Amino acid sequence: MIRENMAAKISVKKYTGVYYTESSIKRWRERPDRCYWVNFKDAHGKLHWERCGWASEGWTPEAAQRRRYELLEEDRAGSYKPKQERKADLLTFGELLENHYLPWSRENKKRFAGDFHLYRNWLKPRLAGRTLKSIAPLDLERLKKDMRDAGKAEATVRHALGLVRQAFNKAVAWRLWQGENPCRGVAFPSPNNARQRFLSSEEASKLLEALRQRSPQVYHIAVMSLYGGLRLGEVLGITWSNVDLQNGIITILDAKNNTSRAIFITEPIRRVLEELPSGPPDELLFKARTGVPVQWLSATFSRVVRALGLNEGIIDRRERLSFHTLRHTYASWAVMAGVPLYVVGKALGHKTLVMTQRYAHLAPDSHRIVFEAVAKNHDGGKTMDATASMGTTERE
Repeated sequence: MIRENMAAKISVKKYTGVYYTESSIKRWRERPDRCYWVNFKDAHGKLHWERCGWASEGWTPEAAQRRRYELLEEDRAGSYKPKQERKADLLTFGELLENHYLPWSRENKKRFAGDFHLYRNWLKPRLAGRTLKSIAPLDLERLKKDMRDAGKAEATVRHALGLVRQAFNKAVAWRLWQGENPCRGVAFPSPNNARQRFLSSEEASKLLEALRQRSPQVYHIAVMSLYGGLRLGEVLGITWSNVDLQNGIITILDAKNNTSRAIFITEPIRRVLEELPSGPPDELLFKARTGVPVQWLSATFSRVVRALGLNEGIIDRRERLSFHTLRHTYASWAVMAGVPLYVVGKALGHKTLVMTQRYAHLAPDSHRIVFEAVAKNHDGGKTMDATASMGTTERE
């Protein structure tokens, strides 16, 4: 589109509130083309300017004046909206996501791929062509139902709704649109993702050996998680500058809760580091074959799990083996070895002990003492004997 060099607005005589500017580029009927404008004050005394159009498009001072009368009537009726608001009313969800939100996500989020995936597969087919003001809570309820009917986890449904909510919030913050966020009328799922299952030593050995044979990279990533208690994103975000071999420490920067922590390099982790080709300080430990950062875990992991039958007959998602089970296994093994819960929580990067409390039942004899105390003091005939003895004592 050609950018026109515009002069100052010039008032058109005999036409109140009508102005024009002349282009230094466009010509119309052997003179500079004129762009007509009108202005007026609304009921609150605020001055508004509205662009009508070019003389070459058929605009005349008379047509501009009629347009000004129309705007004044709209203002008196309370239906006038400034151009910015009218433009915002036409903004579609697809334009917001593709032109504004997703580029922002790519630049500002470490794990932006999830936003692109949810938009492409779930939000775009249903909402992309809709204007923001036309999207209602009922539309999002239908989205929830569709995702659940497709077997998607409650956490995935929550993430999709969260993406919609944040996109609307950003539209308001960026002054692209003004209105109520439709997510306010939607109940977000509260998934119970607390996993109870963890691997036995035998299962872990079989899994790691099978991974080593199928994909050395997936094997290395799995070892880092199992013996470092790391989330997948934390493993994939480690650079060589985070590795201190001399002191045996790896620093995990900007973890899930926006804090950093250190993990210690144990022998399994040290072997992985020795097998990896070293790189410059800012280079990631794990990269795709093309050299770009790894965004997703290879399907090799799920294929190996399936081949070993580790999820056979298990329907509950919380009990099925996933990559996150490795981090859960790390914590479970630590608690079973007698490590205090607060120490395990610190190693995992938990903010509060409540998050670590799910592992309390694995501590050696954690609750056994309670059950045995009750059984010892109130077991059948012993309870009756104790009661009788107390009665005799009272009579004496």
